Amino acid sequence: MNHIVTSILLQLLSFLLGSSYTPHFTLHLSDLFGLSSSKMSDLEAPLRPKRKKNLMDFLVRFRWIVVIFVVLPLSFLYYFSIYLGDVRSECKSFKQRQKEHDENVKKVVKRLKERNASKDGLVCTARKPWVAVGMRNVDYKRARHFEVDLSPFRNVLDIDKERMIARVEPLVNMGQISRVTVPMNVALAVVAELDDLTVGGLINGYGIEGSSHLYGLFSDTVVSYEVILADGQVVRATKDNEYSDLFYGIPWSQGTLGLLVSAEIKLIPIKEYMKLTYKPVVGNLKEIAQAYIDSFSPRDGDQDNPAKVPDFVETMVYTPTEAVCMTGRYASKEETKQKGNVINSVGWWFKTWFYQHAQTALKRGEFVEYIPTREYYHRHTRCLYWEGKLILPFGDQWWFRFFFGWIMPPKVSLLKATQGEYVRNYYHENHVIQDMLVPLYKVGDALEWVHREMEVYPLWLCPHRLYRLPLKTMVYPEPGFELHRRQGDTPYAQMYTDVGVYYAPGPILRGEVFDGAEAVRKMESWLIENHGFQPQYAVSELTEKNFWRMFDGGLYEHCRRKYSAIGTFMSVYYKSKKGRKTEKEVQDAEQETAELETPEVDEPAD
Repeated sequence: MNHIVTSILLQLLSFLLGSSYTPHFTLHLSDLFGLSSSKMSDLEAPLRPKRKKNLMDFLVRFRWIVVIFVVLPLSFLYYFSIYLGDVRSECKSFKQRQKEHDENVKKVVKRLKERNASKDGLVCTARKPWVAVGMRNVDYKRARHFEVDLSPFRNVLDIDKERMIARVEPLVNMGQISRVTVPMNVALAVVAELDDLTVGGLINGYGIEGSSHLYGLFSDTVVSYEVILADGQVVRATKDNEYSDLFYGIPWSQGTLGLLVSAEIKLIPIKEYMKLTYKPVVGNLKEIAQAYIDSFSPRDGDQDNPAKVPDFVETMVYTPTEAVCMTGRYASKEETKQKGNVINSVGWWFKTWFYQHAQTALKRGEFVEYIPTREYYHRHTRCLYWEGKLILPFGDQWWFRFFFGWIMPPKVSLLKATQGEYVRNYYHENHVIQDMLVPLYKVGDALEWVHREMEVYPLWLCPHRLYRLPLKTMVYPEPGFELHRRQGDTPYAQMYTDVGVYYAPGPILRGEVFDGAEAVRKMESWLIENHGFQPQYAVSELTEKNFWRMFDGGLYEHCRRKYSAIGTFMSVYYKSKKGRKTEKEVQDAEQETAELETPEVDEPAD
């Protein structure tokens, strides 16, 4: 027992003496993740001068104290209270939930009609700014606004196994819906990995999962939306009714076309386990990119053949020369229980964090194991991908996982609430949380760009289809992509990849100067030049001109005018824009938009 206590004390002492996330100590990425520094790429990141220390460095270095003694206990209580609310909801019949839903919709309509457009500000939800999971500052609520409470909309309204449709309210999160559906051997076609992500956020913003190479983004799996328009009218939008333009306009609109109060979402049949294959890859970044593409995309172009394409795909790039490709297929309980098969219940609190477990393939070689399906869906929740290593530098140690892993993860919203503006701005300058959506054939270029400009590892790669739709939406495939038939593409969809960049950049870990805002601006310019997209949950440096160079605004502005959103809801750019929004700035932008001519809506040629 003494040697265990001694081990714990030595690790804590080592951490206190400088092994945490700070800009003023020297730490190499290869050391941080236990990888040999001799296996570095021949790609060279620019040399940078050393960065001077300041008080904020000290506060961030010991922020783990606040996390341990304040954020984690509050997170546990918060999660538990939400769970009790979900259990109470599940005890009610679908009929009772629907009745309550209809009553809550009437309350919202009544509230909207109480608004005086000449005196009250623009409409916003009553949710506090820090509650949002996204990393950008929710500063648009600091301008005068008219609050509408949507907090009651957190129920699963129906699970229709005949139509294979789930009808849910916008505040239902991924943990809640998977807890309901998985025991029925059905699930949403796209289940985002983190428990806290809500249906409303994934629809109005952006959502992806390892099955998106089959089904597209989360919003692509939606069958219908129930929306309250600016005038209080409640409409149901589908792809083929009179509100089809609204149906295609809602994704990526950040809730600026109307108030989403429910959605019908596609379900798929599933099995009890996920058979997961871990395949290590060693080579340069272009070779890693090609191995990733080959892991789910047949070179003969037979992309719709389930025998050749796995059910789930993701790759984690640990260094410029090392990665692990993972492919999963649903497996029955009978198959899993066969002699010789390894079952790994990754959901237990004491288990090795998933990204570190996957990394063992670099030493072990290729291996296969079976993971319970729901635990696989939420494999990144407990460690928040690898952000948990920055939040609690010793959180991945066996003793912490065993004794305290059951209260992980800290709730993102509470982490934000306890930051303060100065700490928050510090993170924006010295830390990266961004997703780069790029055409699949450009993923190698994207990896080299990230290494050169940010030097962030690990990186997360997840493919998704970008469909060729009847109307040109805010995000859309490259014109003429179907003529090239590149690997992964089909006539009806171009294959894209999310390059997830989440961690402290290499220069920061080495104590060097790094301009986070400038790096994001360069990333945004690169995305615009390469027909890529930046999800707006993240901190954005885009000017209004560049925002509309990256995204197409034709259908969005058409819907804003047709459904009277102008003057009622803030425009998507100003809602996403970094920094505080003054009331005059918002009003002037709304007036300028109202005076412009209605844009034509592009329809792709057959």
